[in-house]
Amino acid sequence: MAEGTSTRDDPWRLTTPPGSSAFTMYRDPVAQPPALVCRVGTTELRYDLRCIEDLHAMLLARGDWVPLGGTDEQKEPPAGTVEAWGRAADNPVGGWYGLKKGLRGRFGVYVPPVLEALGLAEVEHGARNNRMRALPR
Repeated sequence: MAEGTSTRDDPWRLTTPPGSSAFTMYRDPVAQPPALVCRVGTTELRYDLRCIEDLHAMLLARGDWVPLGGTDEQKEPPAGTVEAWGRAADNPVGGWYGLKKGLRGRFGVYVPPVLEALGLAEVEHGARNNRMRALPR
């Protein structure tokens, strides 16, 4: 479980699935659109807040482990991964969950630990090629 309450003043303190990098994440429900805000050092990434529920629903529908496949916006993610789904034209938002052009990638790196912290998913924590799967509510 993560420390913090997911507010700007008390963000979740999380680590990437391999445990190699620390970051914070908090909910900004008044942003337009509501956002999940990630801070990695001085860099701020924003994802559409609905990604939490949408990713959980996708994982439940798949019913098995899904590779994370996290990569930068400029690189093509491996097919069938969480990262590819987070950019796909057929996901619930019709494309990118990332909200800041140039920083829309890494969905498969920073969002899975949030679902794990909320008890919505199980995430592997190996050095590479990690996967996740949904946990029922």
